[in-house]
Amino acid sequence: PADPSSPQEHGLDFERLLDASAYKERFRQDMIRWGEEKRRADPGFFCRAAVQGALQPVWVVSDTRRLSDVEWFRDTYGDVVQTVRVVATEETRKRRNWVFVTGVDDAESECGLDQGVAFDWVITNDGDEVALGKQLEVLVQSLHRSL
Repeated sequence: PADPSSPQEHGLDFERLLDASAYKERFRQDMIRWGEEKRRADPGFFCRAAVQGALQPVWVVSDTRRLSDVEWFRDTYGDVVQTVRVVATEETRKRRNWVFVTGVDDAESECGLDQGVAFDWVITNDGDEVALGKQLEVLVQSLHRSL
């Protein structure tokens, strides 16, 4: 199995690893295993990498996957952290070509934040662009007020 820590060294196409293709799925479990090993050694490893060099007054850290990630940001930055969960129905997800894979989609990397986090914001993204836009506008206005 490839070491996803360095896709280039293993001839992997980094851009294709970012999409939802079958290509990514071939390496997904190896990437999850590598990430778990890094987290066990250092729970803040990926969080620190995400904010390294960031100087903007507002950061969007997308795709956190675990309670330890949320806790790291809250411990490090306190009350300024705003958590946002984006949800879609299973029907919508299937229309977007999502297929449940046992051992992957029920792993912590996919559902580790389904419990234990009181999100500040929950955004519904079921394909209604107007509704999505309204929700995001309220979020952005709130962020502007807190600057």
